[in-house]
Amino acid sequence: MAKNFLWRVVELGIDAILGSENSKRGRASKPPRPSRGARNAPQGQAHPAPATPAHRSESADVRFGTTATIEVDPDTAHDVRLEYSPHQDGHPDAGEIVWTWVPYVENDGRGKDRPVLVIGRHTAERVYAVKLTSKNKPGRDDRLGIGSGPWDSSGRASWVDIDQLYSVHHDGLRREAAALDLDRFTRVVAALQARFGWSAR
Repeated sequence: MAKNFLWRVVELGIDAILGSENSKRGRASKPPRPSRGARNAPQGQAHPAPATPAHRSESADVRFGTTATIEVDPDTAHDVRLEYSPHQDGHPDAGEIVWTWVPYVENDGRGKDRPVLVIGRHTAERVYAVKLTSKNKPGRDDRLGIGSGPWDSSGRASWVDIDQLYSVHHDGLRREAAALDLDRFTRVVAALQARFGWSAR
């Protein structure tokens, strides 16, 4: 009986030792504690990286600011030099009809996209232009008909408003439409020279 009791004590001691070793192995195999950000992130979803600053859109509003199309008083624009130098290079050049946002005559912030005829250089980044319209007003001397062309997808006839002058920034260009042929451009130049006395190159 004493012998059985002794073996029982030995067995209990062995079980205690084995249990202690298993416990240590369990603690050693426990996964590392997650970081603060990972603990806060929803389960199954990676923690998002820091946001990067947004880039300015290429379609930024060109109606306002330094690249906006502005109306210029033609009677005080003594530096206008009329020229013909169209180039399909993505920039508004003299002799080209381009689309840009043009303010209404009220200059109250309203306006619309419309074609304009570039007539000369204003600054390194701007050109002078006169607007086109598809609405003729009989009896007025500030409209010069130039017929139709690829700048109007509907094939409507156009008139040049020779009484209003605009300064168009290169970045205010919506798209190049077409180069006006030299004969029709010469007619526009003659009308502007007769009205304002501008010189031609």
